[in-house]
Amino acid sequence: MPNTRFDSKSFNPEAFGKYVDSIPNVEKTELAKSGAIGKNENAHNALATQTGSLYARIPYTGRISASTSQNYDGVNDITSSNLDTFEQGFITAGRMDAWTERDFSYDITSGKDFMDVVGEQVAVYKQQVAQGMLLNVLNGIFSMKDNWADDPVANTAAQEFKTKHTYDITAKAGMDAYVGAGTLNTAIQKACGDNKDIFKLVILHSATATNLENLRLLNYLTYTDADGITRNLAIGTWNGRLALVDDGMPTGFLGTSAGVYTITIASPASGDKITVNGIETTLDATSGASATAAASAVKDSLDADETFSATYSVSKSSGVLTITEKSGHYGAGAPTASVVGSATATVATTTEPVGDITYTSYVLGQNSINLDPIGAKVPYEMSRNAASHGGEDTLYVRDRYIVGANGVSFEKPASIVGSASNSDLADGGNWKIVSNGTIAIPHKSIALARIISKG
Repeated sequence: MPNTRFDSKSFNPEAFGKYVDSIPNVEKTELAKSGAIGKNENAHNALATQTGSLYARIPYTGRISASTSQNYDGVNDITSSNLDTFEQGFITAGRMDAWTERDFSYDITSGKDFMDVVGEQVAVYKQQVAQGMLLNVLNGIFSMKDNWADDPVANTAAQEFKTKHTYDITAKAGMDAYVGAGTLNTAIQKACGDNKDIFKLVILHSATATNLENLRLLNYLTYTDADGITRNLAIGTWNGRLALVDDGMPTGFLGTSAGVYTITIASPASGDKITVNGIETTLDATSGASATAAASAVKDSLDADETFSATYSVSKSSGVLTITEKSGHYGAGAPTASVVGSATATVATTTEPVGDITYTSYVLGQNSINLDPIGAKVPYEMSRNAASHGGEDTLYVRDRYIVGANGVSFEKPASIVGSASNSDLADGGNWKIVSNGTIAIPHKSIALARIISKG
């Protein structure tokens, strides 16, 4: 780290950027670092400016096909055809953050400079941000919309993609619900058939990796250090594909029985606000008159919320609400409750859900996802406030990325006006198989697949 302190007088943003890029990343953010991440040059040229656009549609050219070959018999005329052309949408996503440290913290810790520590951690932080974006992209693609009113071809292609590029073995009996010797090969053949060689790496949870290790199916790469000692790397191979282990991969819950929870309401008063899973109920003179009345009002609010009522059923007895997970949502977990006012709302678990944890492993091709950092006008900036808390420094960080996936178009809704959020990236309604309305690109050309297993 430079000897100069990070304050508004000495901070060099260019030098700091180079410093951040040089710090080794020891966190498990393997998806963000894998070879699956690349960029589209045309999208980069269209969007990578300091005042760049939010969204771009890039031409996508199809391929000629042997299906148009005709019989040369000296009688029939030759019928010509032309290349199909498509467009693929790319969105930009900006992220920003800031950290403030007080001079007084330095003074009372014998000169420990917490802002230096923040600076050293920014590189890892940026990888974590990128990994979060990538996982949301994958969530969005695998929940892709398949009911576009104006493009039935894309709908059929999306349905085919989601069916064939997902290999879910969790319903199988016994150890067949866990990955084994043939799982990966079956998954990629199911996805892309004779084009399965486009898959180059798989990223899996440590629970899945451990199962493969126990079966001696995961072989770690090795290196020899300066002392001649051979050591394992944290990267292995599975069925000839590079295997990266990362506990950031998605997990789920395959439930066989519901969890049951209670919320006990006491001491309500008019004007109190009771919030359950983000659903707020404001008590009036009637609903705040007793715990029973308050519980009834909260139940009405929960029943009226589509997301909550799809996940839980709610019953009431006096001031106690009983919350039961619905089939298909076993393992959703206990609701959260908070109160503003004199009332209390105490959550307890009556019955734990029963079931198995499920693990998603992603199988990806080279450069199959586009996450292209294009920078911001001022990516790093320091500000000093000499008066606040006796003096403090704030480090600001800004980034912008071009986001897309080969073969899948991001269809920007009107609601995105400046940057795509993680929620936007995870929304299946924003993703669509590349199509021109007459023909869609073959799903076999899309190097994205997933395996869902119990481990």
